[in-house]
Amino acid sequence: MVAQIGTRAPDFTLPSHLGKDVALGALRGKNVVLAFFPLAWTPV
Repeated sequence: MVAQIGTRAPDFTLPSHLGKDVALGALRGKNVVLAFFPLAWTPV
């Protein structure tokens, strides 16, 4: 699925760095930044 600019992101849940799950829907109305770091935690 490819998101288009201006469309609402689908609700999803990811684990946080604190070991708890966080749902995007629980953050509605707040600023959210998602950062992906490919290979950040793997030896190169």
